[in-house]
Amino acid sequence: MKFFRSLLAKYMLIIFLAISIVQLSYFASAAFIFGIGKTDFSSEVLRENEVEKKWHTEAKSIKSFTDVAVSQHFKDWQKLYPKSSMFWVAEDGTLLTKVNVKEQLPSKWTPAYTTKFIKERYGEDPFTVIAFLGQDESNGFIVFEIPREVFNPPLKNVYEQYGAFVFFGVIAIILFFIIVSFLFFRGIRKRLLHLQEAMEIRDVDGLPIATKVKKKDEIGQLEQSFNRMVCELRESKNREQKEEQLRRELIANLSHDLRTPLTKIRAQSYSVSKEVLSEDGKLAIKAMETSIVNIDALIENLMSYTLLTASKYKFEAKEINVIRFAREQMTTWYPVFEKEGFEIDIELHPFEKNEWQIDPIWLGRIFDNLFQNILRHASSGKYIGVETESTEHYDAFIIKDHGKGMKNESNAKGAGIGLSIVDIMVKGMNLDWDIESSESGTKIKIKHYK
Repeated sequence: MKFFRSLLAKYMLIIFLAISIVQLSYFASAAFIFGIGKTDFSSEVLRENEVEKKWHTEAKSIKSFTDVAVSQHFKDWQKLYPKSSMFWVAEDGTLLTKVNVKEQLPSKWTPAYTTKFIKERYGEDPFTVIAFLGQDESNGFIVFEIPREVFNPPLKNVYEQYGAFVFFGVIAIILFFIIVSFLFFRGIRKRLLHLQEAMEIRDVDGLPIATKVKKKDEIGQLEQSFNRMVCELRESKNREQKEEQLRRELIANLSHDLRTPLTKIRAQSYSVSKEVLSEDGKLAIKAMETSIVNIDALIENLMSYTLLTASKYKFEAKEINVIRFAREQMTTWYPVFEKEGFEIDIELHPFEKNEWQIDPIWLGRIFDNLFQNILRHASSGKYIGVETESTEHYDAFIIKDHGKGMKNESNAKGAGIGLSIVDIMVKGMNLDWDIESSESGTKIKIKHYK
């Protein structure tokens, strides 16, 4: 049963039907021709030499040279050859008995006309045989004429009569087979295109949509496999989403739980710093406080990244003056960089339009993460530059350092969560950013397209 549902079986059926139609058409044509033309294909084909030999033989065997005898001889031959014509010319050239003669013949034959008649009939149509009556020439001669078409094979005569019918019949059968094959393959192509369209269309969850299975052939099996794949992908994505949700909840809870002991450690370190300590003790407390600040920043980044990827980080866009905002941010960070001995280069020039529709908290977080990265990873360069750039297509803030570049390995290098947060927030506010980093420093450009 499975084979009979396949495309191969269907196409073999089309071929079988085409062959059957050809055979049926052949037999129908033969029956039509037999019925209309009364053609007997089993009869022997007439041969000119046999007819000529027989005419001469029977002409010699005639004993009575009268009109009655010759007429009877002509009638016997016409029964055998209905399309034939015959006549008798006496020794003196008088035209005597005629049977089925349609052309105008002279009543008196002269030697010149007889010669001309023989010359015109030689090798031409109709086929003509001239024989003397009896054993000598004194009884005159008899003439037998018949169209040369009777000597053609029966199939040739049929083809001449019904050739156009056969030709157009064959053309019709070929066209029928072509049309059926075209419809068959067009149906296959249409179903494949429908399957391709189902593969390209995405549902609300971003996965392909299942297609409707109409038949159980090879394409139907392919559609079923595609539907199974879609179901497996949807189940896999659901599992992945559940696992992702569990992971985010775990990170959020872990971040919250880590902050409690970290706060206690910070309080204890502060208490210890109030005691009388040696220089080494003071340095140790300072290093501890620095580590606590870094850990707190990492926990904050981890929490923010988790909330951002879960689309739960609060976003409130408003129109603000970004030049003023950037100056306020630099005012906050200026003492920090100055304390670390950084050369600070600030060139903030107004844009053509200083108001951007953004979330100030998000933009502030972007500046904080980038400045923290410079302090942690580019402190060896002791340089920070913040400037503006305006082009025909965009306005931008540029933040530069003279560190060893992002490819450089450092003890403070982390997992890159800070820059991942920057990327999510920049794109979330419909901004863009570029990073150029080398051994001589890093330049980050935050762009707002006009």
